[in-house]
Amino acid sequence: MTNRLPCPPAPGPLERFAAQFDDLFEKLAQRRGFREYLHGLLLPRDRNKTLTGLAGAEPVVGAQHRAVQALQFFLSESPWDTDAVNARRLEVVCADPATTPHAGGVLVIDDSGDRKAGTKTAHVARQYLGSIGKIDHGIVAVTSLWADERVYYPLHVEPYTPAERLPKGKADPAFRTKPQLAAELVDAALEAGVAFRAVVADCFYGDNATFEAALADASLPYVLALKPSSGVWAPAEAAHTPEEAARELRWNGPQDPGDWTPIVRRFRDGHAETWWAAELTFGPYGPDRAVRVVATTTDPATLPPLTTWYLATNLPRPGAPHAAEAPFGPAELAEVVRLYGLRNWVEQGYKQVKQELGWADFMVRSDRAIRRHWHLVFCAFSFCWRAWFAEQSSPVNRAEVHPDRPGSGAAPPAAERGGNDAGQPAPPGLLAADLASRPRLARPLDVPLALLARLVNGTPAPGTPGLARLGRAGPTAPPLPPALTNYR
Repeated sequence: MTNRLPCPPAPGPLERFAAQFDDLFEKLAQRRGFREYLHGLLLPRDRNKTLTGLAGAEPVVGAQHRAVQALQFFLSESPWDTDAVNARRLEVVCADPATTPHAGGVLVIDDSGDRKAGTKTAHVARQYLGSIGKIDHGIVAVTSLWADERVYYPLHVEPYTPAERLPKGKADPAFRTKPQLAAELVDAALEAGVAFRAVVADCFYGDNATFEAALADASLPYVLALKPSSGVWAPAEAAHTPEEAARELRWNGPQDPGDWTPIVRRFRDGHAETWWAAELTFGPYGPDRAVRVVATTTDPATLPPLTTWYLATNLPRPGAPHAAEAPFGPAELAEVVRLYGLRNWVEQGYKQVKQELGWADFMVRSDRAIRRHWHLVFCAFSFCWRAWFAEQSSPVNRAEVHPDRPGSGAAPPAAERGGNDAGQPAPPGLLAADLASRPRLARPLDVPLALLARLVNGTPAPGTPGLARLGRAGPTAPPLPPALTNYR
């Protein structure tokens, strides 16, 4: 037996993070490729995170450079286990006290689609893409994410393969609907030992009887959104939809709310809003039944569509006849609203992994390479949280790095730290004080991006080609005007 060859280290704190995965890569080239891929994903987004972008090569012309080809081989051909890397990432995340999942958080299920042209790339077909809000050629992924008021991170991902891409269509054994994939992701989270208070999803999954039944059969708590027009069988004179049931409730203004209960929601920027919540009774739903529907809104008089939620949950009402027998504890109206409010983190997460870390920038075609790219983006995202909490653990560094930012000194008052928590104390530890107003990853990426950029500009990581080495000889062309590029 011979000792392993030492791997050229990644810049700064990235090396400590990457070293925890070394035993999953048998060859030096794999360990090197892992570091260089993460390194490229974390650099400032001056260009798309394609393979040439990650290696610092010139687009198109530099595609044949050995550094680009090495990353291509690492992503597409090299024999390493993607699932093992993701499992190790979750072990690292769960072992860190700052990011350990706990029973007060939520497991968010959602899907996201991105444009992709052609027909040769795996899973690409003409289908609905949530990122653009219409049907187009693209790829859709179903994801799971854990979140509480202070931290959030992705867990697992499964690509959705439209029936037309399979030999036997919907009759093909490999075909899975998005709700079926979502149920598999819930199982994967449970197998990984992720704790959560409830499974949370939007109305696409809330209106799907298969997904709801899978959660109920597994005795898992959930808070799922319903469409305002989700109809049920009922007598002609009774309410048939959540919106109809909500409009039948008494409301005489804030001083005489009738059937509505005030809920104070506090946000990360420190401001608070008063929403109103109420139990709905229609069809099979009711406050003392197996599944209850909670309506919450900013204005019970008009029920504005953008700020009104209809939430189906099997968390029993405190004092309900079956509350003592339920496999999970009861939930007040405020907690049901808080749990669903945490779902907004998945929207923020999609923006960050797409806009900064290049979720959809891959230029590979095989299923394995696409999955590997996604899981490497997950690794980069998890590293950002790790770097953020490491930075915040030092008051000196916090004052030096962000002296002009609110929250860079002492932690804000408890009332200003939660996301949508109406009174529940935040977990102990250092909290991210706000969300960045610019299109970068929220506070978790500020420090590692700046740090890595300085390190790269000063002394590039060994084995990582610089821009000058990979470009063609001659002066650099002047940059194009922003209006002519896809720079974000």
